Amino acid sequence: MSYITDRLRAEAAAAKGRQDPQPVPGQMFEDVLQHATVKRRSLLKGGFGATIAAAFGSASLVACGGGDDDEPGTSYSVGFKRVGATTGDNVIVPEGYTASVMFSAGDAVVAGSVPFTGAFLGSADTERFAGGQHDGMHFYELPGVDPNRGGLLAINHEAPDARILFAGGAIPAAPTAEDRRIALSSVGVSVVEVELFNGNWRVKPNSTYNRRYTGNTVFNVNGPAASVVGATVVGTLNNCASGTTPWGTYLTCEETTDNYLDPSQPDEGYGWVVEIDPRGELTGLPTKRTALGRFDHENTAYMLSAANDLAIYMGDDSTPGCIYKFVCSGKYNPANRAANVNLLDSGTLYAARFNADGTGQWIALVQGQNGLVAGATDPGNVTQGPQTPATIDFNTQADVLINTKAAARVAGATLMDRPEWITVGPDNKIYVTLTNNGGRQVTDAANPRATNPHGHIVKWTEDGNSPLATTFRWEVFMLGGDQRLTANNQKGNIVGDTFSSPDGICVDPQGRLWVQTDAGTGSSITNTFGNNAMYYVDQTTKQSTRFLVGPDGCEITGLTYTPDLKTFFINIQHPGGTWPSNVQGNTLPARSSTIVVRRTDGRPVGA
Repeated sequence: MSYITDRLRAEAAAAKGRQDPQPVPGQMFEDVLQHATVKRRSLLKGGFGATIAAAFGSASLVACGGGDDDEPGTSYSVGFKRVGATTGDNVIVPEGYTASVMFSAGDAVVAGSVPFTGAFLGSADTERFAGGQHDGMHFYELPGVDPNRGGLLAINHEAPDARILFAGGAIPAAPTAEDRRIALSSVGVSVVEVELFNGNWRVKPNSTYNRRYTGNTVFNVNGPAASVVGATVVGTLNNCASGTTPWGTYLTCEETTDNYLDPSQPDEGYGWVVEIDPRGELTGLPTKRTALGRFDHENTAYMLSAANDLAIYMGDDSTPGCIYKFVCSGKYNPANRAANVNLLDSGTLYAARFNADGTGQWIALVQGQNGLVAGATDPGNVTQGPQTPATIDFNTQADVLINTKAAARVAGATLMDRPEWITVGPDNKIYVTLTNNGGRQVTDAANPRATNPHGHIVKWTEDGNSPLATTFRWEVFMLGGDQRLTANNQKGNIVGDTFSSPDGICVDPQGRLWVQTDAGTGSSITNTFGNNAMYYVDQTTKQSTRFLVGPDGCEITGLTYTPDLKTFFINIQHPGGTWPSNVQGNTLPARSSTIVVRRTDGRPVGA
């Protein structure tokens, strides 16, 4: 989740009469504005958030992230030379590596589309070029194509890069219907075919696989809540991080439960996991899968057993939010891709309780169980201080799924410090990043710091290493921060290169753990940690080594790779200077972009 989401989601809540917890003082949006005093009215003057409010009324457009193909004798042991904690308007990678820009907001996607080259275009064109705020993504193999030289990238677009859409870099104060279509065309997903061409990776021009899914696209709705939500919903919104399935579909996650699209359409249409087939072959897709619950989804990660039992793990990127697991009723069918199309529509949704003794339970969010009945009492976000309990009726499973946040609280799940990405390693060890929670007043074993400014990472193991397990064992793996800081809740316990606000996290097929950060970008953060960056963390020693540093103002998010791990694709979101134009030799505005990181000697990245 980017600082844009952090502020604009609060704006949306305030517009609807809710008082959501505020960002950590000195971080997020405040840092980006160089500690200026920003009030709602002044934000509306030319900032993206206010133009969205003008465009969509009281709601808000918010932004927020291979397989194993060993070669004989190939070493994946980590040995890169660390990079320092730096600032500056460029991407910094270790000695012996290259980082090149491959795909930016406004680039051509759909065959025959017109890219942004400086002249502002209408919705018929913006609907066909790359959306903004690149976030989660995944690389997919294509039949008949060497996957180390080509394939498909599915890429989330969390919010518009408004500077490539409208003169002045903002939606007009009195937007027309066309202005709204343009803004909504810039969220959603891009699917692009990529290829290694003349030694460099590029988007394959005019590929028949290239397509866009946007805030204007019509999506199917399946699962237990479809009878309430409706058969279709217009638009996918706030596409933050993502995940994949064993049958090769893409799960894009909506990190908003607020509807800013059209007041005539209810909020219940948003806040879901949406399944897309990157190859465009499976019928019935794209589809919002309501059985997985409605909340501020960050990403998904799956665990598959030898018997083809499947669990999907998810975090609610709220301050605070819970951690969830969905266990499918049916089994994955590896022999028939199409047979898995509706596998995510039937199963049990659970929320996690982290006990003080290091054990945990998965609590079923099923109507009639664990207090999920008519007249239930929702205690509210009690970690943030005294709350006023509310009565909520869970009469059907649709009620539970539409009001998943409240259902988890009623059932007794643990409220965590903004759960973001979850990753499941080859050894079935599971990690989740808890980015921060500046409003926490009540601590617990899994969230041990009040006003947690720098976040932490929690690790757990399912009992029996089974996706079907209802119990697990957990530990606090790492506390963000730096020993040079004064306050005890800011010091952390990181060995090596320190960081703040872990966000993206991934264990690659060789079991190597990578962490990406989304900390504030003002001097109060960068003087200690440098710009947001990507780190390798040894799972045994917990030694942290900085691998990549992003340009000023950005968040590092999204990580995927070719099967041989010789090519890493990484997203740079909301750069604040002139990058990537300063390295491409043009005068276009700064834009979110996908970069390609490789070694100059052709060995695997990280080795």
